[in-house]
Amino acid sequence: MSTASRLISGSAASWAQIAVTMISQMALVPIYLSHWSVVTYGIWLAIQALVSIASTLDFGHQEFLGYEFLRIGRDNRPELSKYLWSGASVGLLISLGQLALLIGFLATGILPSLLGKADSMDPALIREAGLVLVLQGIAWLLSTSITGLVFRALAPFGYYPRMAWWNLCSSIVSGLAPVVAVVLGADLLLAGWVMAITTVVLSIPIYIDLFRLLRREQIPFCKPSAKLGAHNFLHSLAVSGKWLLENARQQGVRVVLAPLAGAAGLTAFSTMRTGANVALQGLNTVVNPLMPELMRFLHQRDQTKIESAFGTVWFVLVAVLAPAVVLVQAFVEPLYLLWTRGRVPFNPLLFASLSLSVLVYAVAQPGIAVVKGNNLLKPQLLLSTIAALLVVGGVYVLVPRFGILGAGMALVAAEVAAAFGYRRVALRWLQQHELQWPKRHFLIASTSVGIAALAMGALVVFPQAKWLVLSLAMLLLLGNLWRYWQALPTLATQHAIRIMSGLPGIKQVYQLGKF
Repeated sequence: MSTASRLISGSAASWAQIAVTMISQMALVPIYLSHWSVVTYGIWLAIQALVSIASTLDFGHQEFLGYEFLRIGRDNRPELSKYLWSGASVGLLISLGQLALLIGFLATGILPSLLGKADSMDPALIREAGLVLVLQGIAWLLSTSITGLVFRALAPFGYYPRMAWWNLCSSIVSGLAPVVAVVLGADLLLAGWVMAITTVVLSIPIYIDLFRLLRREQIPFCKPSAKLGAHNFLHSLAVSGKWLLENARQQGVRVVLAPLAGAAGLTAFSTMRTGANVALQGLNTVVNPLMPELMRFLHQRDQTKIESAFGTVWFVLVAVLAPAVVLVQAFVEPLYLLWTRGRVPFNPLLFASLSLSVLVYAVAQPGIAVVKGNNLLKPQLLLSTIAALLVVGGVYVLVPRFGILGAGMALVAAEVAAAFGYRRVALRWLQQHELQWPKRHFLIASTSVGIAALAMGALVVFPQAKWLVLSLAMLLLLGNLWRYWQALPTLATQHAIRIMSGLPGIKQVYQLGKF
């Protein structure tokens, strides 16, 4: 399969993931709120955030080894196998430790304070939440700890798209199963059982497929090396720490927010963040499939192809994300109130700040890719620490004063600081290796972020002038897109056309246009 074909398939799987996420969240939130109270649903969301935090060590270990697999490549199978199975043995130990941590939350009695305002919560509901938390930990141990590593080990062989389709299947099953149970009358505990069991059952065909691919690519099982496993684990701690700190400004903000705003406030924040999460996933449809190819371009010191890869990421921002968040801001409020059945108030300024945080994150992606792809651990840890401190400190300072809007303000500040930091580190690395940062493309992409930010602010302050603000914003964004397209290198424009022409439906239109 060619590079373009792999990117098309991987992007198609990611776009399908977005469609599933959008449909599920749009449909599932009102379903949950129709059968559960706002507090129960808020606890369900807090459980997912706690599991994400608890799995940080394992995820960081997998991420570190993933980049090691890309470094080793497909030409040194014995070394790759040694890294894989040494990592798998360590991963199992990490997952067991994470499970012990979750059990510790129950044994020490600190779980209620992590879920929300403990004095206003039903003790029986807290006990159910604790059991669901442990079930999620067991499901991670059985279904994710090993498969996550094998997924990454197969990436150098061109199997990223296949893994993306498996992830899509897992998302559908794990998202749909508990909501079906809820519709049939399940409480929090039963929904947790259903989600855990379906996740583990689905992992069985995934395991079968992965081990079949390992045999096909002649990656044999080898005796794990305790020394190598420990060495990689120690190095991965920096990635885990960075991921924990990044999670603090993504999912982890829920854990910090719950005690301050309560389960109801957490529900409002999480539902209003749905649009931002969809936009973030849209960005990942390009970034994730592109990472293995970008790493190859960086190692080859190929300036033209590096600029093409950067340009593809920023093109998504300029052409899709920036106009989309402005359009959504203009029309989302009545749809949001209908979606939440009028039980969660809409905060337009919070919604705008969450959307802006995604745009800032998008413009930083090429810099993040350079730093992460080369395992520059110290800068990652430092920047993640700064961003996490801004989020956590900002939430504690601003939420008591501004409500959940304060959390959105803290997220924007953290993303801006991280974006500047990653760009600076990436620029220095590129210069050291006689490569250049595409300044003009970066400035044009940043201009789209600025236009979108001003437009969303104007829509909040002057709602009566919605159509005028929207028209001006779209005109400016379209003009900036034209500037960006003219500045792109030929390779980047050809690559964008190839990807779009390979998508279902667009291919026929493109061919008609050529005819």
